[in-house]
Amino acid sequence: MLIVSSISAYWLIPWGVVCLLLAFFLYSKSAWYSNLSIYWRWIFRLCRALLFFLIGVLFIDFVFELKTKKKEKPILIAIVDNSSSINNYKDSSLVLQNILKAKNSLKNNFKKNYEIIEMTAGDIPRYESKVTLDEKKSDLESVFSKVASDYYNKNIGGLVFISDGNFNYGSNPLYNSDNLNYSPVFTIGVGDTSIKKDHYIKNLSYNQITFLGNTFPVEVDLEAIKFNSNTPYSVTISYKNKILAKKTVSYTNKQRDFKQLSFLLNAESVGFNRYTVRISDADNEVNYTNNKKDFYIEVIDSKNKILLLSGAPHPDITSIKNALKENQNVEIISKLISSWDKNLSGVDLVIWHDPQNSFNSNILELLQTNKKPILYLLGYGTSSSLIDQLNIGLQSFNYRGKDDVEAFLNPEFSSFELSEDFKEFIDKSPPLSSRFSKLKLVKALDVLLFQRIGNIRKKEPLIYFLKKGSVKHGVIYGEGLWRWKINEFKMNKNSTLFKELIQKTCNYLVVKSNDSPLKVSFPDVFNIDEEVIVNASFYNKSMEPITTPQINLKLTDENNEVSNFKFSVNNNAYKLNLGGLNPSSYNWEASVVYNGKKHLKSGRFIVQNISLESRDTYANHSLLKEIAISSGGSFHAINDFQQTIQDIKSRKDIAPVTYTNSSFKNLIDYKWFFFLILFLVTLEWFGRKINGSY
Repeated sequence: MLIVSSISAYWLIPWGVVCLLLAFFLYSKSAWYSNLSIYWRWIFRLCRALLFFLIGVLFIDFVFELKTKKKEKPILIAIVDNSSSINNYKDSSLVLQNILKAKNSLKNNFKKNYEIIEMTAGDIPRYESKVTLDEKKSDLESVFSKVASDYYNKNIGGLVFISDGNFNYGSNPLYNSDNLNYSPVFTIGVGDTSIKKDHYIKNLSYNQITFLGNTFPVEVDLEAIKFNSNTPYSVTISYKNKILAKKTVSYTNKQRDFKQLSFLLNAESVGFNRYTVRISDADNEVNYTNNKKDFYIEVIDSKNKILLLSGAPHPDITSIKNALKENQNVEIISKLISSWDKNLSGVDLVIWHDPQNSFNSNILELLQTNKKPILYLLGYGTSSSLIDQLNIGLQSFNYRGKDDVEAFLNPEFSSFELSEDFKEFIDKSPPLSSRFSKLKLVKALDVLLFQRIGNIRKKEPLIYFLKKGSVKHGVIYGEGLWRWKINEFKMNKNSTLFKELIQKTCNYLVVKSNDSPLKVSFPDVFNIDEEVIVNASFYNKSMEPITTPQINLKLTDENNEVSNFKFSVNNNAYKLNLGGLNPSSYNWEASVVYNGKKHLKSGRFIVQNISLESRDTYANHSLLKEIAISSGGSFHAINDFQQTIQDIKSRKDIAPVTYTNSSFKNLIDYKWFFFLILFLVTLEWFGRKINGSY
């Protein structure tokens, strides 16, 4: 034990002398004291001197450093792969029995000298979970991540990992097993590693959304193992039991072969359409379930209609029109103000070029009344009064003349993403022409491009966005966009970045803002072995989440069978677990009534007939061997798990760790010191009482 103090302990010597002198002096003047026996006189003097001395010791502030030694056992973590793929092999009836036997043997052999931690891997890592071999995913990487996080800087003696080595979720577990503080991983292999005859659909590549009447490509990747060469097999794609396309395939490599087939299909029915890819069965295949795979395509029968309005023809209008033409999801209508019939039916966005030219306040009122998003292209003749009338977030103080302004990208703009080359494109683009003026911002704007004159960067916007209620508007404060397109074509022989700017600007304005107080989080795709979990929330006018109203969910499958559910309150939100659903496409509608008003939210999702755990037909022990070698452990099959136990016992580097912990305590924190002072005061008081002092 080490004792430290704020001042030198040598000062206790003169302080002790002072305490004795004070005690003698204080009692020497008392008449009753001189009549006492020498025995009592010394008791009183020593009690008073010790009392002074101990009080003085407190001012020196002694601190005691206490050292304790703690012996920490090495940690042995036993991890079992609890996924259902363990049951895919011929010895599946004995697998669970063998795994439990290995676990119990580990515990019995090492519980005395090790701290045993039991975990399972599968859907998620779990502690002390029962081994059932029924989880629907093999996420092996996450269990190593959890161990590395939960036992950072702990004395991990080793890990015992029992698995078939197959994973179908997350990254390769080999990467995270290297981050375990140099702890050895002893892997035990389960399952049959012999490769058997099988061919299956490995992957499908397709666009999830297409438009009615369009054609869409589908690529089918096939893998074949131990197949005879030159034997033809048919690959079909069907919809509602009708074959839409068919091709044949033959394998050339008997051991393992890969093939890719391309199909082109027509989108003929609106909605979520389920298609089935099937490869014909071969004799003596080990697994026939992977010869069929479903996929879903959402066919949309809607295009965004964009109205181009102008007072006169202009090359900017032509450039914008050509940039939008390549988007199959856009229908373009170009009209002059003088000949437009005021029809806004189905119009999703209005691009108004140079409103100053043939301006009509009735048109502005019509657009605002119908809550249409507008992209304004302001010419250099635009007046201050018109800018005020348009209510586009600016005040303009105009001067005579024209101003040529270049652009620079706002680095904080995040409403939509632009490609990496866009900044260079903007920096090298020629200037736009605008009215020579001073601009003042009167509301918050979402600025995409600021104005620049030479090397001088101004704070005035060139292209920006704003919201009026739930409707978005955009403003391009200048004309001459056609120069940007021509300039890019001169540099790159294409106008890709100009098209990107126009298309993404229009797409952003067309997408409606979601101001509904009802929010529902519903993933688009589930597999058949996944639980369908839905989260929702509801907000009052102050945008505070509340849980007083009841949220209902109506679910309709592709056979028009309807199911109704109610959300449960989960803290300050809602949650609904639909469990596992049959493969189908589903329409959902969430509804809630609050303050007499009904709020709705709807959408679609699909449940795919894909079981991740049924794909693997042989164990991947090579991965387990790699993990063991890279970590300094060893690998053995489940039947030889006793050898793993011997390997652990023979390791000299797995040993307890002794830690020395230091703790500090002030003298005043000790209770005995307080009671000692109390004892001296009490002894002196009783002595004086007995001898008639009081």
